[in-house]
Amino acid sequence: MYNLLLKELKLGVSPFFYIMPFLTGALMLIPSWLYFLVLLYFCFITIPNMHAGYKSQNDLIFTNMLPVTKKDIVKAKVSVIVILELMHIIIAMIYGIISVHLYPNLIYLFFKPSFGFWGLCFVMIAIFNIIFISMYYKTAYKYGAASIVSITAAILFAGGAEWLGIQNSFVSDLFKGNGTDQLGTHLFILITGIVIFAICTFIAYRIAIKRFEKVEI
Repeated sequence: MYNLLLKELKLGVSPFFYIMPFLTGALMLIPSWLYFLVLLYFCFITIPNMHAGYKSQNDLIFTNMLPVTKKDIVKAKVSVIVILELMHIIIAMIYGIISVHLYPNLIYLFFKPSFGFWGLCFVMIAIFNIIFISMYYKTAYKYGAASIVSITAAILFAGGAEWLGIQNSFVSDLFKGNGTDQLGTHLFILITGIVIFAICTFIAYRIAIKRFEKVEI
């Protein structure tokens, strides 16, 4: 399993995708921007292009020729997705901390990059994972429909959250106003988001294994 994971990290993923978190994360430095987009770029760019690479390189056939089980194949590929997602989130969080200190008196039109905001980002990525991973492994080859549906769901979540922040004064204050200083509340949202992310990704992983076992290569 370890060697298979190394194969995915070294051969399956373009080096550009390891640079992407630093490029997209820098968008956190734009004052009062729509920060959900920073992580959505992972969904827009990294996932479709990474799986297009798998398809063009006949990675599925090559990997199936190795002395590994289908379960290990799924585990390695899902692990790579999670590693890249965590890279995007952690690096964006670092940029977010810098942004908050650069603009201490900024009035936010959209959600401020607080701990609670990152909890919502974990939920958004969890939604993306449970849809994309489970749909993709119906074939482990066709990624188009899975990408469209999962990206749409993630956008709807982000859009719904921002809309609620405009329509609801409590949510607006919590994520854009004085409520961003409520550290305990925001840490609770962050931890809850991480738990949801872990559960949804694990469920997606289990579904993927069951579906991939039925795929004839």
